[in-house]
Amino acid sequence: MARKRVLWLLLAAFFIAGASVAVAQAATHGGSPRGDGDHGWGGGPATSTPIKHLVVIFQENVSFDHYFGTYPHAANTDGQPFYASPSTPSVNGLSGALLTANPNLSNPQRLSYSQAATCDQDHDYTDEQSAFDHGLMDMFVQKTGSSLTLAQCLTKEGNTAPAGGTNPNYAVMDYYDGNTVTGLWNYAQHFAMSDNSYSTTFGPSTPGAINVTASNTFGATCGGDSGAVYPTTVPSCGSASSATPTPGHPQPQGPGTVYSDADPAYDVCSKGATIGIGGKNIGDLLNQAGITWGWFEGGFASPGYVPGQPSTDDLTKVCTGSHKNILGNSVSDYSAHHQPFEYYLSTANPKHLPPTSIAMIGRQDQANHQYDISDFWAAADNGNLPAVSYLKAPRYQDGHAGYSDPLDEQRFIAETINHLERLPSWHSTAVVILYDDSDGWYDHQLGPIVTQSQTALDTLSNPGQCGANPARVPTTESGAPEQARCGVGPRQPLLVVSPFAKRNFVDNTFTNQSSVVKLIEDNWLGGERIGGGAADATAGSLENLFSFRGRTNRRLFLDPSTGEPAWGW
Repeated sequence: MARKRVLWLLLAAFFIAGASVAVAQAATHGGSPRGDGDHGWGGGPATSTPIKHLVVIFQENVSFDHYFGTYPHAANTDGQPFYASPSTPSVNGLSGALLTANPNLSNPQRLSYSQAATCDQDHDYTDEQSAFDHGLMDMFVQKTGSSLTLAQCLTKEGNTAPAGGTNPNYAVMDYYDGNTVTGLWNYAQHFAMSDNSYSTTFGPSTPGAINVTASNTFGATCGGDSGAVYPTTVPSCGSASSATPTPGHPQPQGPGTVYSDADPAYDVCSKGATIGIGGKNIGDLLNQAGITWGWFEGGFASPGYVPGQPSTDDLTKVCTGSHKNILGNSVSDYSAHHQPFEYYLSTANPKHLPPTSIAMIGRQDQANHQYDISDFWAAADNGNLPAVSYLKAPRYQDGHAGYSDPLDEQRFIAETINHLERLPSWHSTAVVILYDDSDGWYDHQLGPIVTQSQTALDTLSNPGQCGANPARVPTTESGAPEQARCGVGPRQPLLVVSPFAKRNFVDNTFTNQSSVVKLIEDNWLGGERIGGGAADATAGSLENLFSFRGRTNRRLFLDPSTGEPAWGW
Protein backbone atom coordinates (compact mmCIF):
# COMPACT_ATOMS: atom_id res chain seq x y z
CA MET A 1 0.00 0.00 0.00
CA ALA A 2 2.80 2.41 0.93
CA ARG A 3 4.61 1.52 -2.28
CA LYS A 4 1.52 2.40 -4.37
CA ARG A 5 1.20 5.72 -2.57
CA VAL A 6 4.81 6.62 -3.35
CA LEU A 7 4.26 5.68 -7.00
CA TRP A 8 1.18 7.91 -7.22
CA LEU A 9 3.09 10.81 -5.64
CA LEU A 10 5.89 10.41 -8.17
CA LEU A 11 3.43 10.31 -11.06
CA ALA A 12 1.66 13.41 -9.75
CA ALA A 13 4.97 15.28 -9.50
CA PHE A 14 5.84 14.20 -13.03
CA PHE A 15 2.59 15.53 -14.50
CA ILE A 16 2.82 18.79 -12.54
CA ALA A 17 6.35 19.35 -13.86
CA GLY A 18 5.21 18.50 -17.39
CA ALA A 19 2.36 20.97 -17.12
CA SER A 20 4.79 23.67 -15.98
CA VAL A 21 7.00 23.03 -19.00
CA ALA A 22 3.97 23.13 -21.30
CA VAL A 23 2.89 26.48 -19.84
CA ALA A 24 6.38 27.89 -20.37
CA GLN A 25 6.48 26.61 -23.94
CA ALA A 26 3.02 27.96 -24.63
CA ALA A 27 4.32 31.40 -23.70
CA THR A 28 6.73 31.15 -26.61
CA HIS A 29 5.57 32.62 -29.93
CA GLY A 30 1.84 32.49 -29.78
CA GLY A 31 0.96 31.07 -26.34
CA SER A 32 -0.38 33.04 -23.41
CA PRO A 33 2.54 34.97 -21.87
CA ARG A 34 2.68 35.36 -18.13
CA GLY A 35 1.95 38.81 -16.81
CA ASP A 36 5.07 39.05 -14.67
CA GLY A 37 6.95 41.50 -16.91
CA ASP A 38 9.45 38.81 -17.91
CA HIS A 39 7.63 37.27 -20.88
CA GLY A 40 7.45 33.96 -19.08
CA TRP A 41 11.17 33.20 -19.08
CA GLY A 42 11.92 33.80 -15.37
CA GLY A 43 14.93 35.69 -14.00
CA GLY A 44 16.81 38.67 -15.41
CA PRO A 45 15.45 41.51 -17.50
CA ALA A 46 12.47 41.01 -19.79
CA THR A 47 13.28 39.30 -23.09
CA SER A 48 11.19 38.45 -26.14
CA THR A 49 12.60 34.90 -26.28
CA PRO A 50 13.92 32.42 -23.69
CA ILE A 51 17.45 33.66 -24.47
CA LYS A 52 18.79 35.38 -21.35
CA HIS A 53 22.47 35.28 -22.28
CA LEU A 54 23.93 35.97 -25.71
CA VAL A 55 27.61 35.21 -26.29
CA VAL A 56 29.01 36.49 -29.60
CA ILE A 57 32.29 34.79 -30.57
CA PHE A 58 33.69 37.20 -33.14
CA GLN A 59 36.53 35.65 -35.13
CA GLU A 60 38.79 36.85 -37.95
CA ASN A 61 39.12 36.68 -41.70
CA VAL A 62 37.26 33.72 -43.20
CA SER A 63 34.98 33.50 -46.25
CA PHE A 64 32.17 30.96 -46.33
CA ASP A 65 33.72 28.89 -49.14
CA HIS A 66 37.10 28.91 -47.35
CA TYR A 67 35.64 26.91 -44.42
CA PHE A 68 32.40 25.38 -45.70
CA GLY A 69 32.73 25.23 -49.50
CA THR A 70 32.35 21.43 -49.69
CA TYR A 71 30.25 20.92 -46.56
CA PRO A 72 29.15 18.30 -45.58
CA HIS A 73 31.60 16.24 -47.66
CA ALA A 74 35.18 15.81 -46.40
CA ALA A 75 37.96 14.02 -48.26
CA ASN A 76 39.04 12.05 -45.14
CA THR A 77 42.56 11.69 -46.49
CA ASP A 78 44.29 13.43 -43.58
CA GLY A 79 43.60 15.25 -40.33
CA GLN A 80 40.52 14.29 -38.33
CA PRO A 81 37.86 12.12 -39.99
CA PHE A 82 34.43 13.61 -40.57
CA TYR A 83 31.28 11.75 -41.53
CA ALA A 84 28.09 13.73 -41.98
CA SER A 85 24.64 12.59 -41.04
CA PRO A 86 22.73 11.35 -44.12
CA SER A 87 20.04 13.94 -43.37
CA THR A 88 22.44 16.89 -43.56
CA PRO A 89 21.10 19.70 -45.75
CA SER A 90 23.17 20.92 -48.68
CA VAL A 91 24.73 24.38 -48.76
CA ASN A 92 25.38 26.94 -51.47
CA GLY A 93 29.01 25.87 -51.75
CA LEU A 94 31.61 24.68 -54.24
CA SER A 95 30.65 22.02 -56.74
CA GLY A 96 30.59 21.29 -60.46
CA ALA A 97 32.19 23.90 -62.70
CA LEU A 98 33.22 26.04 -59.70
CA LEU A 99 35.68 23.27 -58.82
CA THR A 100 36.68 22.17 -62.32
CA ALA A 101 36.31 25.23 -64.59
CA ASN A 102 36.36 28.20 -62.24
CA PRO A 103 36.43 31.65 -63.93
CA ASN A 104 39.43 32.70 -61.82
CA LEU A 105 43.04 31.92 -62.78
CA SER A 106 42.95 28.61 -60.92
CA ASN A 107 40.38 26.23 -59.52
CA PRO A 108 39.73 26.05 -55.78
CA GLN A 109 41.83 23.29 -54.24
CA ARG A 110 41.63 21.58 -50.86
CA LEU A 111 44.06 22.64 -48.14
CA SER A 112 45.37 19.76 -46.05
CA TYR A 113 45.59 19.51 -42.28
CA SER A 114 49.33 20.24 -42.42
CA GLN A 115 48.60 23.43 -44.37
CA ALA A 116 46.51 24.96 -41.57
CA ALA A 117 48.94 27.88 -41.15
CA THR A 118 48.86 30.01 -44.32
CA CYS A 119 49.73 33.57 -45.26
CA ASP A 120 47.31 36.49 -44.99
CA GLN A 121 45.39 37.71 -48.05
CA ASP A 122 44.43 41.25 -49.11
CA HIS A 123 41.08 42.38 -47.70
CA ASP A 124 40.96 46.12 -48.28
CA TYR A 125 37.69 47.88 -49.00
CA THR A 126 38.57 48.66 -52.62
CA ASP A 127 40.45 45.48 -53.50
CA GLU A 128 37.64 43.25 -52.26
CA GLN A 129 35.21 45.07 -54.55
CA SER A 130 37.66 44.79 -57.44
CA ALA A 131 37.98 41.03 -56.90
CA PHE A 132 34.22 40.76 -57.49
CA ASP A 133 34.77 42.33 -60.94
CA HIS A 134 31.28 43.81 -61.41
CA GLY A 135 29.71 40.54 -60.29
CA LEU A 136 31.79 38.19 -62.43
CA MET A 137 33.66 37.00 -59.27
CA ASP A 138 36.79 36.25 -61.30
CA MET A 139 39.60 38.59 -60.12
CA PHE A 140 40.46 37.14 -56.71
CA VAL A 141 43.97 36.00 -57.68
CA GLN A 142 44.99 39.43 -58.96
CA LYS A 143 43.13 41.68 -56.52
CA THR A 144 43.07 39.96 -53.11
CA GLY A 145 45.48 37.07 -53.62
CA SER A 146 48.51 39.15 -54.69
CA SER A 147 49.02 36.41 -57.31
CA LEU A 148 50.73 34.22 -54.68
CA THR A 149 50.80 30.49 -55.28
CA LEU A 150 50.12 28.21 -52.33
CA ALA A 151 53.82 27.30 -52.21
CA GLN A 152 54.76 30.98 -51.95
CA CYS A 153 52.05 31.57 -49.36
CA LEU A 154 53.19 28.72 -47.10
CA THR A 155 56.82 29.81 -47.38
CA LYS A 156 55.85 33.38 -46.47
CA GLU A 157 54.17 32.08 -43.31
CA GLY A 158 57.06 29.76 -42.43
CA ASN A 159 55.03 26.60 -42.94
CA THR A 160 57.27 23.86 -44.37
CA ALA A 161 54.39 21.63 -45.50
CA PRO A 162 54.54 20.83 -49.23
CA ALA A 163 52.05 22.75 -51.34
CA GLY A 164 51.01 19.96 -53.67
CA GLY A 165 47.89 20.36 -55.75
CA THR A 166 47.47 21.01 -59.44
CA ASN A 167 49.47 23.80 -61.06
CA PRO A 168 48.58 26.63 -60.97
CA ASN A 169 47.48 26.58 -57.35
CA TYR A 170 46.81 30.12 -56.16
CA ALA A 171 46.40 30.28 -52.39
CA VAL A 172 43.49 32.74 -52.31
CA MET A 173 41.26 30.23 -54.10
CA ASP A 174 41.78 27.35 -51.69
CA TYR A 175 39.57 25.92 -48.96
CA TYR A 176 39.52 23.63 -45.92
CA ASP A 177 37.10 20.80 -45.23
CA GLY A 178 35.93 18.94 -42.12
CA ASN A 179 39.29 17.21 -41.69
CA THR A 180 40.82 20.54 -40.58
CA VAL A 181 37.87 22.72 -39.47
CA THR A 182 36.42 19.65 -37.79
CA GLY A 183 34.99 21.44 -34.78
CA LEU A 184 32.98 23.95 -36.78
CA TRP A 185 31.64 21.23 -39.06
CA ASN A 186 30.54 19.23 -36.01
CA TYR A 187 28.81 22.27 -34.53
CA ALA A 188 27.02 22.70 -37.86
CA GLN A 189 25.92 19.05 -37.69
CA HIS A 190 24.39 19.37 -34.24
CA PHE A 191 23.19 22.98 -34.28
CA ALA A 192 22.38 25.63 -36.92
CA MET A 193 24.39 27.50 -39.53
CA SER A 194 23.77 30.03 -42.30
CA ASP A 195 25.00 29.87 -45.88
CA ASN A 196 23.64 33.32 -46.74
CA SER A 197 25.28 35.72 -44.27
CA TYR A 198 27.64 38.56 -45.25
CA SER A 199 29.83 41.40 -44.08
CA THR A 200 27.68 44.49 -43.69
CA THR A 201 30.22 46.37 -45.83
CA PHE A 202 33.39 45.59 -47.72
CA GLY A 203 36.68 46.03 -45.92
CA PRO A 204 38.96 44.62 -43.22
CA SER A 205 38.72 44.04 -39.46
CA THR A 206 37.77 47.47 -38.10
CA PRO A 207 34.69 48.01 -40.30
CA GLY A 208 33.55 44.49 -39.45
CA ALA A 209 33.98 45.03 -35.72
CA ILE A 210 32.08 48.31 -35.89
CA ASN A 211 29.27 46.76 -37.92
CA VAL A 212 28.72 43.91 -35.45
CA THR A 213 28.43 46.41 -32.57
CA ALA A 214 27.14 49.67 -34.10
CA SER A 215 25.92 48.75 -37.62
CA ASN A 216 27.42 51.95 -39.03
CA THR A 217 30.96 52.76 -40.14
CA PHE A 218 29.96 56.39 -40.68
CA GLY A 219 30.50 58.98 -37.94
CA ALA A 220 34.28 59.40 -37.67
CA THR A 221 35.04 62.60 -35.75
CA CYS A 222 38.82 62.78 -35.84
CA GLY A 223 41.89 61.20 -37.36
CA GLY A 224 43.74 61.10 -40.65
CA ASP A 225 42.56 59.69 -43.96
CA SER A 226 44.60 56.49 -43.64
CA GLY A 227 41.58 54.66 -42.22
CA ALA A 228 38.62 56.93 -42.89
CA VAL A 229 37.35 59.09 -45.72
CA TYR A 230 36.03 62.60 -45.03
CA PRO A 231 34.33 65.26 -47.14
CA THR A 232 36.19 67.94 -45.16
CA THR A 233 39.38 68.27 -43.14
CA VAL A 234 39.08 67.02 -39.56
CA PRO A 235 41.39 67.36 -36.55
CA SER A 236 43.72 64.71 -35.19
CA CYS A 237 42.40 62.78 -32.20
CA GLY A 238 44.92 63.70 -29.51
CA SER A 239 46.30 61.52 -26.74
CA ALA A 240 44.35 58.48 -25.57
CA SER A 241 45.89 58.72 -22.09
CA SER A 242 44.19 62.07 -21.56
CA ALA A 243 40.79 61.02 -22.93
CA THR A 244 37.86 61.10 -20.50
CA PRO A 245 35.09 58.56 -21.20
CA THR A 246 31.51 59.85 -21.39
CA PRO A 247 29.32 56.85 -20.48
CA GLY A 248 25.68 57.56 -21.18
CA HIS A 249 26.53 60.49 -23.42
CA PRO A 250 27.42 59.43 -26.99
CA GLN A 251 29.18 62.04 -29.08
CA PRO A 252 27.46 63.39 -32.21
CA GLN A 253 28.31 61.65 -35.47
CA GLY A 254 31.27 63.11 -37.30
CA PRO A 255 31.52 63.54 -41.09
CA GLY A 256 33.83 60.61 -41.92
CA THR A 257 33.41 56.92 -42.78
CA VAL A 258 35.80 54.24 -41.51
CA TYR A 259 36.92 51.91 -44.28
CA SER A 260 40.28 50.59 -43.06
CA ASP A 261 42.22 49.51 -39.95
CA ALA A 262 43.47 52.62 -38.16
CA ASP A 263 43.59 52.08 -34.38
CA PRO A 264 41.00 53.56 -31.99
CA ALA A 265 41.59 57.04 -30.60
CA TYR A 266 40.65 56.09 -27.04
CA ASP A 267 43.07 53.25 -26.32
CA VAL A 268 46.55 53.63 -24.82
CA CYS A 269 47.65 50.55 -26.77
CA SER A 270 46.88 52.15 -30.14
CA LYS A 271 49.71 52.99 -32.52
CA GLY A 272 50.07 55.38 -35.44
CA ALA A 273 47.22 57.53 -36.74
CA THR A 274 44.01 56.90 -34.81
CA ILE A 275 40.31 57.41 -35.41
CA GLY A 276 37.46 58.45 -33.12
CA ILE A 277 33.81 57.81 -33.94
CA GLY A 278 30.61 59.54 -32.84
CA GLY A 279 27.06 58.26 -32.77
CA LYS A 280 25.53 55.40 -30.81
CA ASN A 281 26.59 51.77 -30.61
CA ILE A 282 24.74 48.82 -29.09
CA GLY A 283 26.53 49.39 -25.78
CA ASP A 284 24.93 52.82 -25.49
CA LEU A 285 21.47 51.31 -25.98
CA LEU A 286 22.13 48.54 -23.45
CA ASN A 287 23.40 51.09 -20.92
CA GLN A 288 20.29 53.18 -21.37
CA ALA A 289 18.12 50.12 -20.70
CA GLY A 290 20.19 48.93 -17.71
CA ILE A 291 21.15 45.63 -19.42
CA THR A 292 24.45 44.03 -18.40
CA TRP A 293 26.99 43.64 -21.19
CA GLY A 294 30.66 43.66 -22.07
CA TRP A 295 33.35 43.26 -24.71
CA PHE A 296 35.95 40.72 -23.52
CA GLU A 297 39.23 40.52 -25.43
CA GLY A 298 42.33 38.42 -25.00
CA GLY A 299 45.32 40.47 -23.85
CA PHE A 300 43.32 43.55 -22.77
CA ALA A 301 44.86 43.33 -19.28
CA SER A 302 48.47 42.82 -18.23
CA PRO A 303 49.85 39.24 -18.29
CA GLY A 304 49.77 38.96 -14.48
CA TYR A 305 46.17 40.10 -14.04
CA VAL A 306 43.87 38.04 -11.81
CA PRO A 307 40.15 38.97 -11.95
CA GLY A 308 38.85 40.20 -8.64
CA GLN A 309 42.32 41.35 -7.66
CA PRO A 310 42.78 44.71 -9.42
CA SER A 311 46.17 45.18 -7.76
CA THR A 312 47.53 42.38 -9.99
CA ASP A 313 46.91 44.41 -13.15
CA ASP A 314 50.08 46.33 -13.98
CA LEU A 315 48.73 49.18 -16.10
CA THR A 316 52.21 49.79 -17.53
CA LYS A 317 52.06 46.32 -19.11
CA VAL A 318 48.54 46.12 -20.51
CA CYS A 319 48.46 44.65 -24.02
CA THR A 320 51.92 43.07 -23.64
CA GLY A 321 50.80 39.44 -23.33
CA SER A 322 51.66 36.93 -26.05
CA HIS A 323 51.32 33.26 -26.97
CA LYS A 324 52.85 30.90 -29.54
CA ASN A 325 50.77 29.58 -32.44
CA ILE A 326 51.03 26.07 -33.92
CA LEU A 327 54.18 27.03 -35.84
CA GLY A 328 55.86 28.15 -32.62
CA ASN A 329 55.75 31.83 -33.56
CA SER A 330 55.13 34.31 -30.74
CA VAL A 331 51.99 36.39 -31.34
CA SER A 332 50.90 39.38 -29.27
CA ASP A 333 47.50 38.73 -27.71
CA TYR A 334 45.83 42.11 -28.13
CA SER A 335 44.91 44.08 -31.22
CA ALA A 336 43.58 47.58 -30.66
CA HIS A 337 41.79 47.83 -34.01
CA HIS A 338 39.85 44.66 -33.18
CA GLN A 339 38.23 46.46 -30.21
CA PRO A 340 35.30 48.48 -31.61
CA PHE A 341 34.06 50.09 -28.39
CA GLU A 342 37.41 51.86 -27.93
CA TYR A 343 36.58 54.07 -30.94
CA TYR A 344 33.66 55.66 -29.04
CA LEU A 345 34.27 57.99 -26.11
CA SER A 346 30.99 56.86 -24.54
CA THR A 347 32.07 53.20 -24.27
CA ALA A 348 35.88 53.37 -24.15
CA ASN A 349 38.19 52.26 -21.36
CA PRO A 350 41.29 54.15 -22.58
CA LYS A 351 43.68 53.06 -19.82
CA HIS A 352 42.40 49.47 -19.63
CA LEU A 353 41.27 49.87 -16.02
CA PRO A 354 40.07 46.60 -14.46
CA PRO A 355 36.57 46.17 -13.05
CA THR A 356 36.31 47.15 -9.39
CA SER A 357 35.05 43.65 -8.51
CA ILE A 358 33.82 40.46 -10.14
CA ALA A 359 30.27 41.44 -9.14
CA MET A 360 30.58 44.63 -11.20
CA ILE A 361 31.54 42.89 -14.43
CA GLY A 362 28.86 43.81 -16.96
CA ARG A 363 27.79 46.81 -14.89
CA GLN A 364 28.91 50.41 -14.99
CA ASP A 365 32.19 51.19 -13.22
CA GLN A 366 35.69 52.34 -14.18
CA ALA A 367 36.06 49.50 -16.73
CA ASN A 368 33.16 50.96 -18.74
CA HIS A 369 32.19 47.47 -19.98
CA GLN A 370 35.59 46.79 -21.64
CA TYR A 371 37.42 43.80 -20.19
CA ASP A 372 40.06 41.14 -20.49
CA ILE A 373 38.67 37.76 -21.52
CA SER A 374 39.63 36.36 -18.12
CA ASP A 375 37.02 38.70 -16.63
CA PHE A 376 34.35 36.92 -18.65
CA TRP A 377 35.11 33.59 -17.06
CA ALA A 378 35.38 35.10 -13.61
CA ALA A 379 31.88 36.55 -14.02
CA ALA A 380 30.43 33.43 -15.63
CA ASP A 381 31.81 31.06 -13.00
CA ASN A 382 30.46 33.28 -10.24
CA GLY A 383 26.89 33.27 -11.56
CA ASN A 384 27.31 36.77 -12.99
CA LEU A 385 27.22 36.10 -16.74
CA PRO A 386 26.21 39.34 -18.49
CA ALA A 387 23.12 39.38 -20.69
CA VAL A 388 25.23 40.28 -23.76
CA SER A 389 28.89 39.33 -24.14
CA TYR A 390 31.19 39.79 -27.12
CA LEU A 391 34.26 37.50 -26.96
CA LYS A 392 37.45 38.26 -28.87
CA ALA A 393 40.09 35.54 -28.74
CA PRO A 394 43.77 36.32 -28.18
CA ARG A 395 45.19 36.89 -31.64
CA TYR A 396 46.88 33.50 -32.03
CA GLN A 397 43.43 31.89 -31.65
CA ASP A 398 41.24 34.28 -33.65
CA GLY A 399 41.63 32.44 -37.00
CA HIS A 400 43.36 35.30 -38.87
CA ALA A 401 45.72 33.85 -41.49
CA GLY A 402 49.27 35.14 -41.15
CA TYR A 403 49.47 34.67 -37.37
CA SER A 404 46.59 32.33 -36.47
CA ASP A 405 45.05 29.23 -38.06
CA PRO A 406 42.00 26.94 -37.96
CA LEU A 407 43.54 24.58 -35.37
CA ASP A 408 44.41 27.23 -32.79
CA GLU A 409 41.02 28.80 -33.48
CA GLN A 410 39.27 25.47 -32.94
CA ARG A 411 40.82 25.13 -29.49
CA PHE A 412 39.50 28.53 -28.43
CA ILE A 413 35.98 27.97 -29.75
CA ALA A 414 35.63 24.42 -28.40
CA GLU A 415 37.04 25.26 -24.96
CA THR A 416 34.74 28.29 -24.75
CA ILE A 417 31.58 26.37 -25.66
CA ASN A 418 32.50 23.35 -23.51
CA HIS A 419 32.88 25.69 -20.53
CA LEU A 420 29.61 27.51 -21.23
CA GLU A 421 27.73 24.22 -21.56
CA ARG A 422 28.75 23.24 -18.01
CA LEU A 423 27.28 26.39 -16.48
CA PRO A 424 23.78 26.52 -14.95
CA SER A 425 23.09 29.43 -17.30
CA TRP A 426 23.48 27.23 -20.40
CA HIS A 427 19.75 26.45 -20.52
CA SER A 428 19.11 30.12 -21.40
CA THR A 429 22.24 30.85 -23.49
CA ALA A 430 22.79 31.34 -27.22
CA VAL A 431 26.25 31.47 -28.82
CA VAL A 432 26.67 33.12 -32.22
CA ILE A 433 29.95 32.46 -34.07
CA LEU A 434 30.78 34.79 -36.95
CA TYR A 435 33.65 36.66 -38.59
CA ASP A 436 34.84 40.23 -39.12
CA ASP A 437 35.82 39.94 -42.80
CA SER A 438 36.66 37.41 -45.49
CA ASP A 439 40.44 38.10 -45.57
CA GLY A 440 39.98 38.22 -49.35
CA TRP A 441 39.62 34.40 -49.56
CA TYR A 442 37.57 33.31 -52.56
CA ASP A 443 33.83 32.99 -52.22
CA HIS A 444 31.69 32.48 -55.29
CA GLN A 445 28.48 34.12 -54.06
CA LEU A 446 27.73 37.76 -54.86
CA GLY A 447 25.49 39.46 -52.33
CA PRO A 448 23.00 42.21 -53.21
CA ILE A 449 23.98 45.88 -53.08
CA VAL A 450 22.01 47.00 -50.05
CA THR A 451 23.92 50.22 -49.30
CA GLN A 452 25.33 52.06 -52.29
CA SER A 453 28.33 54.39 -52.45
CA GLN A 454 29.95 56.59 -55.08
CA THR A 455 33.51 57.48 -54.08
CA ALA A 456 36.98 57.06 -55.53
CA LEU A 457 37.33 54.01 -53.25
CA ASP A 458 34.46 52.14 -54.92
CA THR A 459 34.75 49.78 -57.89
CA LEU A 460 32.04 47.16 -57.41
CA SER A 461 29.77 48.09 -60.31
CA ASN A 462 31.95 50.62 -62.17
CA PRO A 463 34.98 52.80 -61.38
CA GLY A 464 33.86 55.14 -58.60
CA GLN A 465 30.60 53.30 -58.12
CA CYS A 466 29.05 50.73 -55.85
CA GLY A 467 25.67 51.14 -57.52
CA ALA A 468 24.80 54.23 -59.50
CA ASN A 469 21.81 55.53 -57.55
CA PRO A 470 22.67 58.25 -54.99
CA ALA A 471 19.22 57.73 -53.46
CA ARG A 472 20.41 54.30 -52.27
CA VAL A 473 23.26 55.80 -50.26
CA PRO A 474 22.36 55.66 -46.54
CA THR A 475 21.85 59.00 -44.83
CA THR A 476 21.99 60.57 -41.40
CA GLU A 477 18.79 61.65 -39.70
CA SER A 478 19.36 65.11 -41.17
CA GLY A 479 19.63 63.63 -44.68
CA ALA A 480 23.42 63.90 -45.14
CA PRO A 481 24.83 61.05 -47.28
CA GLU A 482 26.99 58.40 -45.62
CA GLN A 483 29.35 57.41 -48.42
CA ALA A 484 31.99 54.62 -48.46
CA ARG A 485 29.66 52.06 -46.89
CA CYS A 486 29.36 49.81 -49.95
CA GLY A 487 27.65 46.62 -48.93
CA VAL A 488 26.88 43.92 -48.39
CA GLY A 489 30.40 42.61 -48.66
CA PRO A 490 31.75 39.05 -48.92
CA ARG A 491 29.89 36.02 -47.58
CA GLN A 492 31.12 34.52 -44.32
CA PRO A 493 30.25 31.65 -41.94
CA LEU A 494 27.70 32.17 -39.18
CA LEU A 495 26.73 29.47 -36.70
CA VAL A 496 24.42 29.33 -33.68
CA VAL A 497 25.15 26.93 -30.80
CA SER A 498 22.38 26.89 -28.23
CA PRO A 499 19.71 24.74 -26.59
CA PHE A 500 17.35 26.72 -28.85
CA ALA A 501 19.31 26.25 -32.10
CA LYS A 502 17.67 24.13 -34.76
CA ARG A 503 19.48 20.83 -35.15
CA ASN A 504 21.56 20.08 -38.27
CA PHE A 505 19.94 23.04 -39.96
CA VAL A 506 21.15 25.32 -42.77
CA ASP A 507 19.43 28.69 -42.87
CA ASN A 508 19.10 30.53 -46.19
CA THR A 509 17.79 33.79 -44.72
CA PHE A 510 19.73 36.79 -45.98
CA THR A 511 21.62 38.29 -43.00
CA ASN A 512 24.78 40.25 -42.25
CA GLN A 513 26.95 41.25 -39.30
CA SER A 514 24.41 43.88 -38.23
CA SER A 515 21.86 41.10 -37.74
CA VAL A 516 23.60 40.44 -34.41
CA VAL A 517 22.81 43.98 -33.31
CA LYS A 518 19.22 43.46 -34.44
CA LEU A 519 18.98 40.25 -32.41
CA ILE A 520 20.08 42.10 -29.26
CA GLU A 521 17.67 44.95 -29.93
CA ASP A 522 14.72 42.65 -30.58
CA ASN A 523 15.39 40.40 -27.58
CA TRP A 524 16.21 42.98 -24.90
CA LEU A 525 15.26 46.43 -26.19
CA GLY A 526 11.80 46.01 -27.64
CA GLY A 527 13.04 46.47 -31.20
CA GLU A 528 14.70 49.84 -30.60
CA ARG A 529 17.19 50.76 -33.36
CA ILE A 530 20.45 52.71 -33.23
CA GLY A 531 19.36 55.26 -35.84
CA GLY A 532 21.62 57.68 -37.67
CA GLY A 533 21.65 55.56 -40.82
CA ALA A 534 22.70 52.35 -39.05
CA ALA A 535 22.19 49.07 -40.90
CA ASP A 536 20.39 47.31 -38.04
CA ALA A 537 17.17 48.84 -39.36
CA THR A 538 17.39 46.83 -42.61
CA ALA A 539 19.41 43.77 -41.50
CA GLY A 540 17.84 40.33 -41.80
CA SER A 541 16.77 38.44 -38.71
CA LEU A 542 18.64 35.51 -37.15
CA GLU A 543 15.37 34.17 -35.75
CA ASN A 544 15.09 31.33 -38.29
CA LEU A 545 18.22 29.69 -36.81
CA PHE A 546 16.31 29.14 -33.55
CA SER A 547 13.34 27.09 -32.42
CA PHE A 548 11.66 28.06 -29.16
CA ARG A 549 9.04 25.33 -29.30
CA GLY A 550 9.26 21.76 -28.16
CA ARG A 551 12.39 19.99 -26.95
CA THR A 552 15.64 21.89 -26.61
CA ASN A 553 18.85 20.89 -28.37
CA ARG A 554 21.32 18.68 -26.53
CA ARG A 555 24.76 19.81 -25.43
CA LEU A 556 27.75 18.85 -27.57
CA PHE A 557 31.21 18.67 -26.02
CA LEU A 558 34.16 18.66 -28.44
CA ASP A 559 37.77 17.67 -27.94
CA PRO A 560 39.50 21.05 -28.51
CA SER A 561 42.53 19.41 -30.12
CA THR A 562 40.60 17.29 -32.64
CA GLY A 563 37.21 18.97 -32.95
CA GLU A 564 35.54 15.58 -32.54
CA PRO A 565 32.73 14.81 -30.07
CA ALA A 566 34.11 13.90 -26.66
CA TRP A 567 31.44 13.54 -24.05
CA GLY A 568 33.94 13.30 -21.21
CA TRP A 569 35.02 16.91 -21.62
